[in-house]
Amino acid sequence: MSALTAAETRRWVRVEHIMGTAVSVHVVLATLGGGRRADTTEAASARAANAAFADLRGIERIFSPYLPESEVSRIRDGRLDIEAADPRVAEVARLCDSAERLTGGRFSAYWRGGFDPTGYVKGWAVESAFNVYLRPLLELDGVTAVGMNAGGDLQVDTAADADWEWEVGIAHPRDRDRLGARLALRAGAVATSGPAERGEHIMDPVTGRPAVGVLSASIVSPHLADADVWATAAVVAGIEELDWVATAPMTSGVMFGDDGRVRRWSGGVEVASAQPLLNMVR
Repeated sequence: MSALTAAETRRWVRVEHIMGTAVSVHVVLATLGGGRRADTTEAASARAANAAFADLRGIERIFSPYLPESEVSRIRDGRLDIEAADPRVAEVARLCDSAERLTGGRFSAYWRGGFDPTGYVKGWAVESAFNVYLRPLLELDGVTAVGMNAGGDLQVDTAADADWEWEVGIAHPRDRDRLGARLALRAGAVATSGPAERGEHIMDPVTGRPAVGVLSASIVSPHLADADVWATAAVVAGIEELDWVATAPMTSGVMFGDDGRVRRWSGGVEVASAQPLLNMVR
């Protein structure tokens, strides 16, 4: 497929509020051809978006610690055992245990005592819904790219024969009106964590105190679940420590310190702090 100009593509978007944030589905469509093909791809996009949103609402009903009758809430107050809960709870618990080992304890589903996988579930759920409902749209004639964004954390993919890249901007934590970094992405995920927007909400599981030193950390990875976990771990690790990136399953990232420092890495190696562009391609 030859490169499409902006005039030859348009973006179909649907937004709903789920898991306490805005979740949006984006489908990039080729306008060439129009007619019945455009109607068909739009209808398929709507069905996929509706199914993805319904799936996320179901996940929210199971995992939200803010819903008193969710399975996670009942596990936390002793009314339900993990083994007796929805099988996805045990799956998430296992994945969280693995993430805790891989991050050296910088991420934990037990960060406030009882089981609370909030820091894992959003990325995991969005990635899963994306894979099941949105990625198959790329097989349709006229669909160039698909993406899902949940509060700034996103998973995207592009048709194999399409000359298209998602352009993703990462806001500067001290000035939300300007970009701190830009990246070009054909397929993969980006997650950002830190106190810049929501205050000191990330706790160090080891000390039990708020993580300090990093205003925001953004991670680029093939999988949003991994990106989400390691963005949290990066904030907990702090601006001084970067040895962990050599073994983390990610492609690149950037951290903004509260002392003004910016640290960037790619492929497990730190790169010059002046580098403005992070790239990830298939």
